[in-house]
Amino acid sequence: MALEDPTLERHFQGHKGPVSCVDFSPNHKQLASASADKSLMIWRLAPKGRSLRFVGHQDALTGVQFSPAGNLVATSSKDRTVRLWTPHMNGKSTVLKAHLAAVRSVAFSYDGHKLVTASDDKSVKVWSVHRQCFDFSLSQHTNWVRCARFSPDGRLIASCGDDRSVRLWDTFNRRCINCFTDYGGSTTFVEFNPSGTCIASAGEDSSLKIWDLRTNKLIQHYQVHSTGISSFSFHPSNNYMISSSTDGTVKVLDLLEGRLIYTLHGHKGAVMTVSFSRSGELFASGGTDRQVLLWRTNFDRRSYQDVLQQHTRRSTPDPPPHILDIHPRGPHLHEPRPTSIQITPTVADTQSADPHIIELGHAVHSTTKTGLTVYIWMLLYLLLHFLLLLLCNESLYSTQTVSVLEERLTVTEDKLKECLVHQGQIIRDVQASGEGRRTGSEGTDSSS
Repeated sequence: MALEDPTLERHFQGHKGPVSCVDFSPNHKQLASASADKSLMIWRLAPKGRSLRFVGHQDALTGVQFSPAGNLVATSSKDRTVRLWTPHMNGKSTVLKAHLAAVRSVAFSYDGHKLVTASDDKSVKVWSVHRQCFDFSLSQHTNWVRCARFSPDGRLIASCGDDRSVRLWDTFNRRCINCFTDYGGSTTFVEFNPSGTCIASAGEDSSLKIWDLRTNKLIQHYQVHSTGISSFSFHPSNNYMISSSTDGTVKVLDLLEGRLIYTLHGHKGAVMTVSFSRSGELFASGGTDRQVLLWRTNFDRRSYQDVLQQHTRRSTPDPPPHILDIHPRGPHLHEPRPTSIQITPTVADTQSADPHIIELGHAVHSTTKTGLTVYIWMLLYLLLHFLLLLLCNESLYSTQTVSVLEERLTVTEDKLKECLVHQGQIIRDVQASGEGRRTGSEGTDSSS
């Protein structure tokens, strides 16, 4: 008979920094992971499959997601850019720029035509995947925006951030239509359930809340982690949820029963990300221990009560829940109960050794801009910055105008940095050349 408990199936080691985000390919053959080591890894799930490392970002990666067709992988980074990669041996990527600060998350729309990003510049931005360009901004958050996601039908966007709010946006009218503010700290992650009827959000106050969009009411509230929640993922069936936390655990929730059913201890340190596969048969987690763990779900094969009856020596089942516990009319707090089954895997890897990793891509280097060009770029940067401040202060702007200026300002700033880096290299080369000539001259004098 099949196991009911989730089991650790495999681990992947190869990142040189904390793993910040993971996502499965639609065909279930690949797993992508993003890391603070500035690299994107594509792990092939076949037992002896080779893995690919993509390099190109200039700072830590904060998000990763496969496109619905699986032909692209999007990444976001603290270097203020988004990249679209082809997850193959050629290692090519397209850079998208418009944000003025670190980009914290990236996600495709369900049809694959759009991208949505969240940034420390307090904005949510929408991009065209086909044209590979910036489309429009959503700007009502008053602090850093940590996460943004499309609804399944693409009509809505949910975003959350350090202003302790979750905002709901109409993508057609490009305006905020709802705002949830019942949070005790920064909200770090938000997501729609697969049917699009609810949104869930979590954050630094270690609470996980689920709101019904049809009634605008909080229908479930879980307080199962001891520290902040970093991410979560809905099971495709809508019946389960997994969450990760800096407390070092992964929690499995049964949403129909409104209960915590499993606590998984697999990582050595904070768990930064967790994600179900598209079919729900697998899920992955990543953490500060630089590992990506691959788990087989198993728990979705039998009912909650059947699972608990298999573990009576470890837990005592509660009475069947009342209907108000499943869909309460008001806020309902679900705290940890002794029915949670603790699982600490003892087998580090049940399939294979660490895969062979192929290095692809290269760090982006500057092009040549020197001398007078540096000052031209500097003046242009200052002029654009002054214009943007003036328009914002006077409120004489449209969203599109500010968006275009933001994009131009980012490009100009990047060019200025390129110029300064290259000019510094030239100065160092000249100094090294001068020292070489002096050394040669001193050697000639002493020999004579």
